[in-house]
Amino acid sequence: MPEDFYIFVIAGFVAQLIDGALGMAYGITASSLLMGWGVPPAVVSSTVHAAECFTTGASALSHHAFGNISKDLFRRLLIPGIIGAAVGAYLLSVVDGEMIKPYISGYLLIMGLVIITKAFMPFPPREVTTKLTPLALVGSFLDAIGGGGWGPIVATNLIVRGNSLRHAVGSVNAVEFFVTLSASITFFLSIGLGHWQVIAGLALGGVLAAPLGAFLTKKLPQRPMMVLVGVLVVLMSLRTLLKALGYATWI
Repeated sequence: MPEDFYIFVIAGFVAQLIDGALGMAYGITASSLLMGWGVPPAVVSSTVHAAECFTTGASALSHHAFGNISKDLFRRLLIPGIIGAAVGAYLLSVVDGEMIKPYISGYLLIMGLVIITKAFMPFPPREVTTKLTPLALVGSFLDAIGGGGWGPIVATNLIVRGNSLRHAVGSVNAVEFFVTLSASITFFLSIGLGHWQVIAGLALGGVLAAPLGAFLTKKLPQRPMMVLVGVLVVLMSLRTLLKALGYATWI
């Protein structure tokens, strides 16, 4: 087995462990890796989403087993998430998605700072019931365009607005399976799929990590988790923003 395959397995394991526990970062982590290997943006997004069909399926089952999924939240995010992913994947197959990366990164940077602030403020937990359709549409659309972003955008918004971190992460991870499947089918029909060794490595590592990530979501305390989520979003967004603006080509 080529050495590169094991690198992709490790990358998939780490990315899914973070994603399963915090509701975000698989796509961004995996996309950054593939970008470093010089893979074009459309191929990066299609490859990552193909691998995520396996990892998010395992993650959804794991979160269901640990009782982390809100049925109402899952139902209301599902259809708009599928639609947004299909539209974003189609547009990326004909438009350069690099143009909007600085704007996405800037937005996520602000959201990460808000989450960190929220972690140190008293706020009553509540079930978020409004503006879920546009949130899912935008989150899945940008996820398909950028090769990642469903978790940071959707889970971050839900947490900031007061939703339980456990249910936000579990529900968003469960819907993500259908979001990635929608994007992958669209990519397959428009540009096809390649790089099967990369897909297999990322998928294998992610499937192995999924149960552990779901377990951590249920067991870890909420406020330290929120700080970790916020710091993670800030660092990844800042890195992507600096690279997109040409100020840090070495990271």
